[in-house]
Amino acid sequence: MMSAANDTTFQSTVFLLTGIPGHEDIHPWISIPFCFIYVISIVGNSVILFIIKTDSSLHEPMYIFLSILAITDLGISLATMPTILGIFLFNAREITIDTCFAQLFFIHFLAKIESSVLLLMAFDRFIAICNPLRYTSILTLPRIAKMLLVFVLRGLAVIFPLPFLLKRFRYCRTGVLSHSYCIHQDVMKMACSDIRVNNIYGLFTTLITLGLDSLLIFISYVMILKTVLSIASHTESLRALNTCVSHLCAVLLFYIPDIGLAVIHRFGNSSSHLPQSLLGYVYLLVPPLINPIVYSVKSKNLRARIVRAFVK
Repeated sequence: MMSAANDTTFQSTVFLLTGIPGHEDIHPWISIPFCFIYVISIVGNSVILFIIKTDSSLHEPMYIFLSILAITDLGISLATMPTILGIFLFNAREITIDTCFAQLFFIHFLAKIESSVLLLMAFDRFIAICNPLRYTSILTLPRIAKMLLVFVLRGLAVIFPLPFLLKRFRYCRTGVLSHSYCIHQDVMKMACSDIRVNNIYGLFTTLITLGLDSLLIFISYVMILKTVLSIASHTESLRALNTCVSHLCAVLLFYIPDIGLAVIHRFGNSSSHLPQSLLGYVYLLVPPLINPIVYSVKSKNLRARIVRAFVK
């Protein structure tokens, strides 16, 4: 009876989120740049969506993919920034287990969708450069819709089990997470049970989504580079590569922090939370901030429409 009582006493019902370890005294000041990032991310992606939706000349595959990327970035910002700002502004570190599970579902699901969109954008560049005469016949709107539906269903299929795999655990440890939001690889460490199944499933979902997508993106760019190098004109080669710059920036901004965060969580020193905390902010906050800026600068058509809209 005493053992059962003790188990109940130490059964955790909330987790404690972490801001920037060791800098709690300046959290209110740190909130200022985070508020700026939040506003710019929301406004930038919303402007991209508005311009693409209202301008029929931008209803092309590349801009459709860009609009889906903007929706995904908006979702990631809305899913993470409220808890981050709550910690920095009000020291609101507590999050209930059910809320935490819901947040990690949306974070991981949207991350898988973003990876899928980046793959589709690589496919768009591959067709545009390697097979330009068939571009419009290959990337039709019905085909684009089907590809997007397949990737959304893939994301749901691999992420939907995560909250249920975590729900079966008892959380009787301190419950202090490494980030200002909930992610699977962080939450499962709080369990006082065997987490091998979660470890294996987490690795499996990463390999068949982010791993497969990044491999196909790499293969696409190998084929693009092969085609570009076969072009006799140096000017035409540079022009073709220039159309890929914004997409390459988006790919690097997404995959490099994601890989780094995965490595730190699996092999890093658990006693040092600062590196993984900072990398976690880069992973989820920088792409929604930078993607609209990069695409607005590099896309002449989009930039012209944005300038025209604000001038009006």
